[in-house]
Amino acid sequence: MGERLAAAEVRFDGRDRERFRTRLTACQDVFEQMLAQDLFEKGRKLCGIELELHLIDEQGRPAMVNRQVLERIASPDFQTELGSFNLEVNIAPHKLVGTMFSELKEEMDTAMHYADRVAGACGAGVAMIGVLPTLDEAHLVRENFSEEDRYVLLNDQIALVRGEDFRVRIEGDEEVLDTAFPTIMAEACCTSVQFHLQVTPDGFARAWNAAQAIAGVQVALGANSPFLLGRRLWHETRIALFEQATDFRTVELAAQGVRPRVWFGERWVRGPAELFRENVTYFTSLLPRVGGEDSAAVLGTGGIPHLPELRLHNGTIYRWNRPVYDVARGKPHLRVENRVLPAGPTVIDVLANAAFYYGLVRTLADQDSPVWRRLSFAAAEENLHRGARDGIGAQQLWPGYGMVPVRRLVLEHLLPLAAEGLDRWHIDPRERDLYLGVIEGRVRTGRNGAVWQIEQVRYLQEELGLGRSEAIASMLRRYAKLGREGQPVHTWPVGPGGE
Repeated sequence: MGERLAAAEVRFDGRDRERFRTRLTACQDVFEQMLAQDLFEKGRKLCGIELELHLIDEQGRPAMVNRQVLERIASPDFQTELGSFNLEVNIAPHKLVGTMFSELKEEMDTAMHYADRVAGACGAGVAMIGVLPTLDEAHLVRENFSEEDRYVLLNDQIALVRGEDFRVRIEGDEEVLDTAFPTIMAEACCTSVQFHLQVTPDGFARAWNAAQAIAGVQVALGANSPFLLGRRLWHETRIALFEQATDFRTVELAAQGVRPRVWFGERWVRGPAELFRENVTYFTSLLPRVGGEDSAAVLGTGGIPHLPELRLHNGTIYRWNRPVYDVARGKPHLRVENRVLPAGPTVIDVLANAAFYYGLVRTLADQDSPVWRRLSFAAAEENLHRGARDGIGAQQLWPGYGMVPVRRLVLEHLLPLAAEGLDRWHIDPRERDLYLGVIEGRVRTGRNGAVWQIEQVRYLQEELGLGRSEAIASMLRRYAKLGREGQPVHTWPVGPGGE
């Protein structure tokens, strides 16, 4: 969804949709021909990271200045996101080998410090947090979309299909949010980190299935979004919010079994064609813009098609693990895009999550008796929501353990598998131990970003007598300061401290 759409293309009619459907189906056919002809790049072990950010002012409130910040940054590595208080930074792909994590840390630290410094010139700063807790409903209005036509266009197309306000109801242990929005702007509350893993066609299904199987554990360990619109809800409220804030289905369509656009899926897969075929079959095209490429003709003359309609359509379907087709250096390749985790709290926390993910996916994908043959798909989906709701205190259903506390499962079983996977990637052992050690520290202390936020707000309310909104703003200011200092979140102190 990174392509620009001009204002003149804001309106689509039935003929546009018919043409797009024809081209989309043709792209799918070409994609499957390319799989059959074994045209995809192999042998390159690459990963990449996309990180979404919030812009906040000195009071910790959202700062609607992403256009000004991006103009000053003037780098294609930084892009807009849905809200004018959002940014995204793209980290160049790296080979999964050796001291990759140190290289990523240097690049991410540089990018974050630069973005924060430039934002400072615009009266703002950068915060890596899953849900910006100081947002209120007055911020979530159409006027605060980023100044690019594609966001308004996407909103208008989803709203047109839905035909009524977007209902959001999230029940926490003690508090409930029940509200509605006329636009998809509530999605802008959410910022995430996306881990990309390049895979071969033969290895795609195993990598995707493995990523699906561990989604609940990932979210439980990395939860960082406990507050939304002043309420304390799930530890990773972002999961429930994203699923509801862009849901084009009315109550009746959902009851009929129409698939949501934010989707875990419904079964384990045997290859990449299945997921792209589901996207073509089940989902209405929101942005039916026909490109200039005749993909079948390009393939027929020995070229490599870019499949523009397939890629555009795929970008409007928000699977928690998304299949990606792309062309780089003139060669087509496949990626699994892991989308379940929130941003932050620090660069080292993000990279610890990455090390756990890449290592664990490698080991689980290589197993002779893989976990997805012993775990139902429905159980994996329930694990995701259980992990999001309860965070690091969640229970997970896992083969050989039954229902087990996630902290025990990670310490006894999954951390050793992640270490084994990083060894198979030939990651430097010192980096393996450093970043998996951050995960172990989180598990042993029972403290991740969500826990720290909850405890800090509780302290400010109970010990200092602050009201909820004032406590949340104070917490966020301290969160941003500690985030800039860069120590992993499980080491952060709770209590008084400079902002």
